[in-house]
Amino acid sequence: MRREPVGVLFICGLLGLANHLPRRPVMRPIFRFTLPLALCLSPVVASALDLQPGVWEVSSHNMQVGGQAMPGMEEMLAQMQNLPPEQRQMMESMMAEQGIKLGAGGVQMCLTAEQIKAQEIPLHDPDSGCSNEILERSATLWKFRFNCPDAQGEGETRFVSDKEFTTQVKGTYNGQPSSMESRARWVGADCGALKR
Repeated sequence: MRREPVGVLFICGLLGLANHLPRRPVMRPIFRFTLPLALCLSPVVASALDLQPGVWEVSSHNMQVGGQAMPGMEEMLAQMQNLPPEQRQMMESMMAEQGIKLGAGGVQMCLTAEQIKAQEIPLHDPDSGCSNEILERSATLWKFRFNCPDAQGEGETRFVSDKEFTTQVKGTYNGQPSSMESRARWVGADCGALKR
């Protein structure tokens, strides 16, 4: 996959991770859609604002697929906590390999000063088959189009400050209309174990 100038979608690295989820009837479809999207069907665009390096937490809400509401971030996190210990540990290990973990209010990841300066996103799987295109950009708004094997669509990211941005996405997931909103917020400067 070609190196994107700033807008590599986090979903690209995480669609593969979702394929390894436990095959429980409700869990798998929910996580296959919500986990990747919650991890930002939004480009982290470091040059739009000078984003703060450190731990960022991404939460999602108002998710719909095929006209049906999907569970919110709180329910998704609760379901993850209720997995059998060995499955939860497997998921946490896979997420840690990608440089992410579940936080109290969403999915956490580290953006280092070097990554922000280089406009390089840490969650990138070249085998995911995803691509994106920035359609319009300003200091406070980026519009983009994305294309993944299971999901396609468009969205926009609004930069509230150097410590917060929001994203709205509309498109299709497995051929069904889908939409979601997400919020990313900076939670601290020390990445600790999240650094890869």
